[in-house]
Formats: sequence, C-alpha cells, structure tokens
Amino acid sequence: MATVLAVSSFVARGTVGLRAIMPALGRHGHETIALPTIVLSNHLGHPRASGSAIPAETLSSMIDMLDSNGWLEGVDAVQTGYLPSADHVHLVETLVKRLLVHRPDALIVCDPVLGDHPGGLYVPAEAAKAVRDRLMPLATHMKPNRFELAFLSGHPVETMSDIVAAARSLPPPVVLASSIPMPENRLANVLVEPNEAAYCTVPLMANAPHGTGDLLTAVFVSELLSGRPTRQAAAEAVVRVRRAVDASYGADELALSKASVWEPTNPIGMADLETGFD
Repeated sequence: MATVLAVSSFVARGTVGLRAIMPALGRHGHETIALPTIVLSNHLGHPRASGSAIPAETLSSMIDMLDSNGWLEGVDAVQTGYLPSADHVHLVETLVKRLLVHRPDALIVCDPVLGDHPGGLYVPAEAAKAVRDRLMPLATHMKPNRFELAFLSGHPVETMSDIVAAARSLPPPVVLASSIPMPENRLANVLVEPNEAAYCTVPLMANAPHGTGDLLTAVFVSELLSGRPTRQAAAEAVVRVRRAVDASYGADELALSKASVWEPTNPIGMADLETGFD
C-alpha cells in the first residue's frame, strides 16, 4: 500500500476532483491525504453551484501540521488537479519541493486542469502560466488533454506526430495525453515516453459525465504505485474509465460505486484495445 497526497477540488455531490481520485486510490489499497483547493456544492457543469476556494494560507498551515506529525515522510506520490489561482500553484510547488527532501523518488503526477476545447482556459491565465513554468518542471508524469498539451508545449496538436513531439518537448519524462479526437467518433489516449510512444482508442460517448480525467489520472497513479509497467498502467486506466462511463449511461455523474467499474479486467479485453507504436 502506498500513500498519495492529492491536491484538487472537492464537491459535496458528484464525482470530480477528490471525489473521483479518492475512490480510485482506495480501490487499489492506497491511502489518500486529501488537500481541497476549493469546496463546492457540485461541479460547475451543473446549472447552479456554490462554494469557495480554500485560501492558500490555510492549506499551507495544514501542510505544516502534516509535516510536523511526520506524515509527509510517508508520501509516495503527489497527484495535483484543479488549482484555482497562481497562489495555489506556488503553494503546491513549495509542497513538492518540501516533499522531495523527504522522498526524492516520489512520483509527482500533474493533471493540469487548465481548460479544454472549445472554451479555452477555465482557470486564470496567471494560474495556467504558473502550472507551466513552476509546477510542470517538477513533475515526473503529466496527464494533459489536447488543449492543455498545446498550451503547455506551445506546439500545435493536430496529428499523432504533433502529439508525440509536443509531449516530448515538456520537462516530465512521461506524458499521458487524454481525450484526443480521432476519426470515426473515437478518442485516443496517447502515452509518450523518451524512447517510445503508444496509444489506444475508445468510442466517443456523447454527454459523458465530468470527472473522467481525474479518474484516469488516479487509476494511472494507482497502477504505477502497484508496480505495473507504465504502458500497462495507462491501458488499465483507460479500461477503468471506459467501464465507469459505460456504467454511468444516462446519469449526470460517474457511477463509481458500481461493482462493474472495479471488477478484475480481462487481459483479452485489454489486448483488444487498438494499440500502436510511434
């Protein structure tokens, strides 16, 4: 069992941010130390929502107490998600540097949560730039969508070759680019490492619930911490998210409580994923 320090949003109802991350880590036997950057009634995709950001100063004090109790020393990975301001990004930068003093081998997995097509950024530009300039260089793994990959790399992302080139221009050695539109109503998830790249595709489902990116990252982290090779960890994460989307058909949130999402995967089913190499 590993311990993951997860920094992201928290909703009272729903399955985004920490509400998607914690079940995924727990199902794999990992412990979560959860730091909420914002507390909301529900995610902002619903017609109405209420809540507020947790001040960076409050989170800093909480981190101090975690450290003084000796718990940062036991953290094996950090997963970052929604960071609502540049101050929150700087806080996480300081946290990661502090953790690496205790655990220089810790996984630092950044899900940038900056924006998406067609709307663009949904965090302040200063926060997005801080993720790019301050947090990304510390990460061992990144999980951007197509918009975020283009923003972070400064490169166009249209073809599979573009994706690989953009990912390899980023500081983290491992990039899992998600939700890449493909022909015939499919989405690709592309894993890029220094010397090889692979992808798998799944059918595009209209009106899929929010939270799939949070879940994909958390399962990827869980599998890596359980000792899976990177490519297998990525494939397993894609399978779990696909199961969650299928189980949630017609619902407005991911159905993470359904047993079918977490049942053992069939290796033949994983082999059926369309996999290719760059």
